Amino acid sequence: MKIVLLGYMGSGKTTIGRIVANHLGIKFLDLDEYIEEQEKMTVANIFRERGELYFRKKEREYLADIFLRKDNFVLSLGGGTPCFGDNMQLVNQQTKNSFYLNIHIDELTNRLKQEKEHRPIIAHLANEEVQEFIGKHLFERSYFYNMAHQKLKGNQRTPSALAEEIIGMLV
Repeated sequence: MKIVLLGYMGSGKTTIGRIVANHLGIKFLDLDEYIEEQEKMTVANIFRERGELYFRKKEREYLADIFLRKDNFVLSLGGGTPCFGDNMQLVNQQTKNSFYLNIHIDELTNRLKQEKEHRPIIAHLANEEVQEFIGKHLFERSYFYNMAHQKLKGNQRTPSALAEEIIGMLV
C-alpha cells in the first residue's frame, strides 16, 4: 500500500501522515526529510547553495526512488512537489491513494503566522502579507493539488479525524 499526502505547507501532511502510518503499521516518509538525509543538507541550504533547479531535479529523482524501493508507506510531499515536472503524473501512476489536504486560506494563514520562523519561504514576510502570499500560491498550485485522487476539506477538523477519513477511503 502506497499512500501519498499533498497540500500546502501547514496543511498537516506530516502530522496526519504519521497517524495514518501508525494506524496501518507501515512506514511514514516525509519527502523533504528523505531529501535532506540523501543530500546531507537541509532543504533551505540546498536552495541557498545549489539553487531551486537542482533541488527540483533531486526531488523528482528521490520521489521516483521511493516508489521503486519502498513497498508500504505513507509519503508526505513538500508543498511544491506536485507542481513541478511530471511529479503528479508519477504519483498517480504509482498509487490510487493520493490525498489532497485542502485547508482554507484563513486557517492556513493562522497556522503559518505562528510558524514563520520555521518556514523559510514566508519568514521574511510581515504578518499582514502572509495571507496574500498564501492565496497567490494556492491559486497557482490548485490545478496540481486537484490532480490527487481524493480531496479532503480539513477546516476545523482534527488530524485524527482526517486520518480516519483517509483510512476509510483507501483503495
